[in-house]
Amino acid sequence: MAHKIKIQEIGFITHNVLQIKTDRPSGYNFNPGQACEMSINQPKWKEKKRPFTFTSLPDDGYLQFTIKVYPDHDGVTDQLQTLEQGDSLLISDSWGAISYEGPGVFLAGGAGVTPFIAIIKNLAKKGELEGNKLIFGNQRERDIILQSDFEKWLGKDFINILSDEHSSKFTHGVIDKQYIKDQVADLDKKFYVCGPPPMMDSVYNALLDLKVPKKNIITEDFD
Repeated sequence: MAHKIKIQEIGFITHNVLQIKTDRPSGYNFNPGQACEMSINQPKWKEKKRPFTFTSLPDDGYLQFTIKVYPDHDGVTDQLQTLEQGDSLLISDSWGAISYEGPGVFLAGGAGVTPFIAIIKNLAKKGELEGNKLIFGNQRERDIILQSDFEKWLGKDFINILSDEHSSKFTHGVIDKQYIKDQVADLDKKFYVCGPPPMMDSVYNALLDLKVPKKNIITEDFD
């Protein structure tokens, strides 16, 4: 079922990440980590649906989406940045994605952090963040989404690694088997993985090599 929502606020929070706040349809429900299909309510765009994760919380009176804009992709995210307050979007009912199954390590690559935003924000609100850690891989420091929020919520349990930039603050490299081993002393916990498909595959295989049971690896694509 399609729901029409109106934009309340829209703007960039990093050089290429757009945050959109909209009204919320009556009776519309979702869980932290879930997503919906979204399209722009314009004749040319309404059939071009793309999945986006909610970064608001279930008890907020509004919906929020945090979206990386790719100007060279299919045009939908590029078109989103042309919208203004009062424009409308169409969304489906909420579905699947990643759900929280207990304390563990969140391994995110780039925009793959979006399902974790609502999960971690919700845990912070409930005072239940203990035992959780976020390892976030990006190309450069300017790509880190919600850096100050994650620092506030997680403190020393927010760890960044940059693949394309050398920094005195962060490790240079990618999230691989050795890096996971160095950062996670106890591998007997849940691992939540989300990012671009090549990153997902390599991290998933690295966790298996580290003898993490499949049932402890939670992703959108693997059982």
